[in-house]
Amino acid sequence: MAAAAVTLQALCRFCRVLLFLFQFYILSGGESTDIPPYVMKCPSNGLCSRLPADCVECKTNFSCVYGKPVTFDCTVKPSVTCVDQDFKSQKNFIINMTCRFCWQLPETDYECSNSTSCMTVSCPRQRYTANCTVRDHIHCLGNRTFPKMLYCNWTGGYKWSTALALSVTLGGFGADRFYLGQWREGLGKLFSFGGLGIWTLIDVLLIGVGYVGPADGSLYI
Repeated sequence: MAAAAVTLQALCRFCRVLLFLFQFYILSGGESTDIPPYVMKCPSNGLCSRLPADCVECKTNFSCVYGKPVTFDCTVKPSVTCVDQDFKSQKNFIINMTCRFCWQLPETDYECSNSTSCMTVSCPRQRYTANCTVRDHIHCLGNRTFPKMLYCNWTGGYKWSTALALSVTLGGFGADRFYLGQWREGLGKLFSFGGLGIWTLIDVLLIGVGYVGPADGSLYI
């Protein structure tokens, strides 16, 4: 009887371990029925030809002639539903596009990261390396994310009209330079009475043509 009781206890422990492992397997996603992430970008029962690129898989032909119209055979990804022009469900369809790589698209067809660490007011004008991503509804060849050299074009909220007005009215006290964050130059103008007027006139011209800008290197708004 004692041996049978010990065996029964061991069997119960084993069953508890199996139950724990099964629950852990379920919670870890082993039997997960989650919808794939790309489905959130795919409109349900919309036209297949209008689906975003993340919702379809196409057989691309890289030997097509650049700039010429081309058609590709595409298939919708799993869990994606779409219809044709007659509102009939379909899985395979054709996409019409222009033969070009993603990095050759016009600027309106992709979005790029901005940099706030480069000088926008400089000679020559500075560039920075941006990471660009093609918009969802645009189809193209190659990687949809690519680096690109862009001109610095960020703004810190400084107004050109305000800077010019301060330069004309209170430039002799360095108000324009203080406004632009150039406090050293502002102090110099303040204690020299605008360089006896000469510095003030020069700053009016430099700010007027946009040569002198904010100290943080941003553009005027």
